Amino acid sequence: MERVPALDEPLKKSLGPATAKVMAEALDLHTVGDLLHHYPRRYAERGELTTLADLPLDEHVTVVAQVADARVHTFNGSKGRGQRLEVTITDGSGRLQLVFFGKGVHKPHHDLLPGTRAMFAGKVSLFNRRLQLAHPSYELLRGDSEEAVDVWAGALIPIYPATTKLESWKIAKAVDAVLPSAVDAVDPLPDALREGRGLAELPDALRLIHRPRTKADIALARERLKWDEAFVLQVALARRRHADTQLPAVARRPVPEGILDAFDAKLPFTLTDGQRKVSKEIFDDLATDHPMHRLLQGEVGSGKTMVALRAMLAVVDSGGQAAMLAPTEVLAQQHHRSVTEMMGELAEGGMLGGADRATKVVLLTGSMGTAARRQALLDLVTGEAGVVIGTHALIEDKVQFHDLGLVVVDEQHRFGVEQRDALRGKGKQPPHLLVMTATPIPRTVAMTVFGDLETSVLDQLPAGRSPIATHVVPAADKPHFLTRAWERVREEVGKGHQAYVVCPRIGDEEDQKKKAKASAEDEAEKRPPLAVLEVAEKLRSGPLTGLRIAVLHGRMHPDDKDDVMRRFAAGELDVLVATTVIEVGVNVPNATAMVIMDADRFGVSQLHQLRGRVGRGSAPGLCLLVSEMPEASPARQRLAAVAATLDGFELSRIDLEQRREGDVLGQAQSGVRSSLRVLTVIDDEEVIAAAREEATALVVADPDLTAHPGLRTALDALLDKDREEYLEKG
Repeated sequence: MERVPALDEPLKKSLGPATAKVMAEALDLHTVGDLLHHYPRRYAERGELTTLADLPLDEHVTVVAQVADARVHTFNGSKGRGQRLEVTITDGSGRLQLVFFGKGVHKPHHDLLPGTRAMFAGKVSLFNRRLQLAHPSYELLRGDSEEAVDVWAGALIPIYPATTKLESWKIAKAVDAVLPSAVDAVDPLPDALREGRGLAELPDALRLIHRPRTKADIALARERLKWDEAFVLQVALARRRHADTQLPAVARRPVPEGILDAFDAKLPFTLTDGQRKVSKEIFDDLATDHPMHRLLQGEVGSGKTMVALRAMLAVVDSGGQAAMLAPTEVLAQQHHRSVTEMMGELAEGGMLGGADRATKVVLLTGSMGTAARRQALLDLVTGEAGVVIGTHALIEDKVQFHDLGLVVVDEQHRFGVEQRDALRGKGKQPPHLLVMTATPIPRTVAMTVFGDLETSVLDQLPAGRSPIATHVVPAADKPHFLTRAWERVREEVGKGHQAYVVCPRIGDEEDQKKKAKASAEDEAEKRPPLAVLEVAEKLRSGPLTGLRIAVLHGRMHPDDKDDVMRRFAAGELDVLVATTVIEVGVNVPNATAMVIMDADRFGVSQLHQLRGRVGRGSAPGLCLLVSEMPEASPARQRLAAVAATLDGFELSRIDLEQRREGDVLGQAQSGVRSSLRVLTVIDDEEVIAAAREEATALVVADPDLTAHPGLRTALDALLDKDREEYLEKG
């Protein structure tokens, strides 16, 4: 069936080339259909004002408010006398200052008289510690003027996601121009599903979301449009899963008395129930003749590496090879070290002293010397090495495997799809795939972002892991708390332990260049984030003088990084001042304390990841979150939430509620603009779960969607080429 011309019509035909150009550049809207799916972010009521109290800094906002007062200030500029108009607007929840300069003063001075109500749009900035909009656009809300009655007909004013070049009210006028085309929208939902769930028809839903008369209209429209988004995405994922079941793969089963049994026999501890359960799920998948696609998510330190290693050994037992892909050299080296330590003589295949059933475990990274690299490549192509651990260097064309049976990807969100796909392409048949993440993902996000993967969760910590106490250190309000923090670090070192200090910035020449670009005004308002090199220097000559301190960051030479990590792991250093390169996988059981400087500059999940680096041994861990933000700020509330719980799933929920969904989905969906506009993955769990069920049933019955042309059209529109490829590659 052909795509519907009315909705595919380029916007320049309906709106004119100038407006269409701005829509395309600023909002990525190109067709009538794109614009109809650009929904209002919220609605202002004519009689009500929007909250100014919690406006986000540095974001473009649209507010409806009333002028409280307006004053012109005259000042002497370099070219004579200048004028500045300061207008204070209020909404009952707070006040906001608007500023107009120079020639731009006259019109607003005439328009914005006290008592006037208007919509204002602009970027929120900070000046003299007060929020303001400089030169905002505005549209007066005069109920009596004929044009205003036409434009703002209806009690609810839609506020659209807008930009500096295109205000919300201009988008509203453009929507009015194309709204009649909504009648031609092809419905992606099968009739039986729509009627069975009592959902509105698509043209009605589009009309109601853009021009509602009542709040009930909005609810009706949103419920319907949520289903579209959830269902179309779940159909795409269900088709991906279905296609995977059609692919051939070699079944990989461990053999009795093989390397896996030998490894299990020498373990100094017993596996947790969680590890046993997840291992069984993985082994069942490996034993089938189509490729496993499994996501293993587990709390920091829950023993994911152990589970992955046992799966890799099962594949080696069956005559295949296993590759583990790590996002950084530090992490690849760390994994290689811990795997060879855990395996002992079983990792010394073909070497003197190696066990009978041993294999070779090789490391492959970009910075290896030529000879070592050549030997590693030879071990892979001959099959001598059963296990390889590496960075994206594993993906290069030169790297050939004898028989690649399993790919383990660590920290999925750090890899592009192409990289994963390239490694999967190195097997004679598609290898099995195990994706690991230590970032806990709420169930609904897993169903949405990783919907083509089956999910296993490790939520038990192994015996011997210690609790971590977390405290917020308010450095600006209570400087003596920071002094005490450094004393605590000295105390831990005094007991024979080690500590991390984490900073958001490196502080080298590259950083200095960026810093120089910031204007003097910005410098006064916002100091740059604390830097590793500067903080390390201050600690050496100040509160931690006499301790053995080293730095670690991403721009160091790989050999230097490895040397620092090795010395820290060996206990030759007391304190490691680092960037977030230590966020994943770094395992030093003797490190018990962590101080995170400018903790408000990190996300919730990132803080949780960092904190997981301490308390990995038998001594309790301590994590101190240092911040200069005021107590009432959202940033401090975020830190308090991290300090209050060690439950990563709870924190990932908080994280999601505070960030936009698009951040999460955009990052996971290959960086492509999120297709979710009304669906929220946290609140709409029921819709997502129901849509997944419906989608799976439909795809099993009709994989090519032959009987659902409307759904095919929606898939084409929703999954633009990039995202289609993303899902194809899985």
